[in-house]
Amino acid sequence: MKMSPISWIAYILVIVGGLNWGLWGLGNWNLVKIILGGVPFLENLVYYLVGLSALYLIFFGPHRKKA
Repeated sequence: MKMSPISWIAYILVIVGGLNWGLWGLGNWNLVKIILGGVPFLENLVYYLVGLSALYLIFFGPHRKKA
């Protein structure tokens, strides 16, 4: 299955979000905060993009059959 560049970006962001939640559950480690050095604006931007990526994959992801 061939994916568009936006689908790849969405998948990567959703994986980052999932790993972040997993690490938070295991030991209260915030991967996004560690990577971005605690810059609140950038952290919020990443969380926003992860959420938009999840919505994109739900509605337009490559799992949807083309008509």
